Amino acid sequence: MKERVLVVGALAKRTGETRFLTLKPGQYLDFAGIRITARTCETTPPWEWPKLQGAFLQVDERLAGQVKRVFSGWLYAESPSLNVMQHPRYDVWLKSCTMRFPDGPSPKPPSSPAKKSPAAPDKAALN
Repeated sequence: MKERVLVVGALAKRTGETRFLTLKPGQYLDFAGIRITARTCETTPPWEWPKLQGAFLQVDERLAGQVKRVFSGWLYAESPSLNVMQHPRYDVWLKSCTMRFPDGPSPKPPSSPAKKSPAAPDKAALN
């Protein structure tokens, strides 16, 4: 988990301010009245297809001294419309998730055609 890194885009609709925030799981950053907390991120290993990246984020809004959770869920870099953070004043989206993988399976060499053994002589022909 400690080697995972998320890049999250955030837009404050009132001011038009956009930022890309870099977080690790467990970290949070404050931006324009919201707190974005990264819980985890996952990506498919390089040897698998298709390449997918997702992150579990929580977004809290601070308004008039109160904190209100406005989003808690998964966001996907390749398909932001699958689970979007719907808010009238903010947009938050996943830009990327990077993580290390142990060495993956080694590619298998192409199988060679099985060698055919010479045909055994027919016993009836030998008699």
